[in-house]
Amino acid sequence: MTKQSIFGRISTLVKANINALLDSAEDPQKMIDQLVRDYTNNIADAESAIAETIGNLRLLERDHQEDVQAAAEWGNKALAASRKADDLRGAGNTADADKFDNLAKVALQRQISSEREAKTAEPQIAAQTEIVDKLKSGLNTMKEKLGELKNKRSELLARAKVAEAQSKVQDAVSSINVLDPTSELGRFEDKIRRQEAIAQGKAELAASSIDAQFESLEDVGELTEVEARLAELKAGSTAPREALEG
Repeated sequence: MTKQSIFGRISTLVKANINALLDSAEDPQKMIDQLVRDYTNNIADAESAIAETIGNLRLLERDHQEDVQAAAEWGNKALAASRKADDLRGAGNTADADKFDNLAKVALQRQISSEREAKTAEPQIAAQTEIVDKLKSGLNTMKEKLGELKNKRSELLARAKVAEAQSKVQDAVSSINVLDPTSELGRFEDKIRRQEAIAQGKAELAASSIDAQFESLEDVGELTEVEARLAELKAGSTAPREALEG
């Protein structure tokens, strides 16, 4: 996968508005799980691409440093050969002096070649360094967003558990509503009321029976009094008759 495509995916994910995505999702839980997978996978790809890019950058830097060092060494060799040629020429040894001047020229040519290679690598190093910095920044932002997503997921799961617990409590409360005649307590209350009504009926029946018994007692007493008065009448009616007979 090219660095350009990785950089494009990082830019897209970094710019993503997580809250807006979750608000518009039909199922936020599924959306957030998918986002976590996307961010995790792209972070892994980005880390691999960044490692490769950094590796290439370090090779360029090493080659550049070697070119710079080679240019300096060839410059020193050219200077040494030139001085040797001057010394030989001063001593009248023109042939050897020319030989060392030619060596100096070869060294200078190689110095120029190394300098050109070093100069050519400098913009590439600068471009690669910029890419690495941007990839690192995007990677860090993606990791922050992944942490945010995981926190959101934990929050959603916690809220879901609370909602589920509240729903269970509400269902339990509804199932024992004493005003609901179809509930267990409602049926139990109806049964008790019927038993109370039966007991009250029995009490009233017993009371009426006792009243009847007392009424019969009153009747008996009335009859007894009548008989007593009749006896008195009889006794009274016989007393004058006995007096007359005497």
